Amino acid sequence: MREIPGSVAALCARLRAAGWEAYPVGGCVRDLLLGRTPGDWDVTTSARPEEVTALFDRTVPTGIKHGTVTVLTEDGGVEVTTFRAESGYADGRHPDAVTFGGDLTGDLSRRDFTINAMALGPDGTVIDPFGGRKDLQARIIRCVGEPERRFREDALRMLRAVRFSAQLGFAVENATAEALRNNAGLSACLSAERVRTELEKTLLAPWPERGEGLFAWGLLAAFVGTDAQPDLTTLHRVPVRPLERWAALCALLLDEGSIRSAGEFLKALRLDGRTVRACAAGAELVKTMPRGAVGWRHALAEHGEDACTAAAAIGAAMVGGTYLQELAETLAEGSCVTVRELALSGAELAAMGYRGADIGAAQRRLLSHVLDHPKDNRPERLRELLKAER
Repeated sequence: MREIPGSVAALCARLRAAGWEAYPVGGCVRDLLLGRTPGDWDVTTSARPEEVTALFDRTVPTGIKHGTVTVLTEDGGVEVTTFRAESGYADGRHPDAVTFGGDLTGDLSRRDFTINAMALGPDGTVIDPFGGRKDLQARIIRCVGEPERRFREDALRMLRAVRFSAQLGFAVENATAEALRNNAGLSACLSAERVRTELEKTLLAPWPERGEGLFAWGLLAAFVGTDAQPDLTTLHRVPVRPLERWAALCALLLDEGSIRSAGEFLKALRLDGRTVRACAAGAELVKTMPRGAVGWRHALAEHGEDACTAAAAIGAAMVGGTYLQELAETLAEGSCVTVRELALSGAELAAMGYRGADIGAAQRRLLSHVLDHPKDNRPERLRELLKAER
């Protein structure tokens, strides 16, 4: 198991010296046991937020209502959260009431999955009252306690279960999977932004095919209906980048009739405008998929790099082939694909006697020629072409 950063160890030591309990907890412990470097660090403590704030010079009140203070250290921010109990989840996402106090076991008992419900003691001992270490070894995602209750408390946990499965390559334990299916309707209360974030993390995960559970269990029914069954194994043909993965997903859903348009689907999920436009254009472009360098140069000139990237990703996901490679090679050529890249500028055309709209028309004709003959993008050759027209 990898070591705890010195700043985190010092933070815990300072809390303990002041008479409080303090333990690294949650995902950072899971990652340490998996031999990974944690992306962030969380500490749970018996100290209340105001006591944590008084003890450290640099703090940010990131979630005082829920007992969380971020302590700024030389290794980054560490979220320090008071032992707490929660009750009432009227909105299916947040507790109606938070009560500070209790002990470590009680604090761990409110967490989502056993693999996230472990802590490290002062001597480095793994404190694991719910069998998280055993589940790590068995490679399964299991809820802490009763799955139905965990998901009714926070519906986002259902999407997180699938996301962890895709990120870690773990199976979802049977009782947890059954609760996912039974409570899928609760996902309708989640914001589109929350759903988008979890879905994107799943699409970019090492095992994206495990994301099929999002559709099989009906967790995305608000966006794709209940019959969607995309084959996400095809995502392995596509680069692990958001644009390409979103484009490929849209293509799979369009192909099976689960969505009417890529643009509408992505807008509903609150994707950024650039991704929405690129995926929508790519879904149209793929109907007349470019081939070879000349084809891709023309497509780049007409639709832009983002749309072409989306189209190539769609082609790769749907039928395989060399679309992504062809596009990458075309881009690597550095050939002219826009008017701005022509070797003759608008000012130089004006100096040749062109005026007003004639300048733009001449540029478009030159670009059309250069897309087919990229080596002709030289000032003297472009002048020859224009003179030949007169």
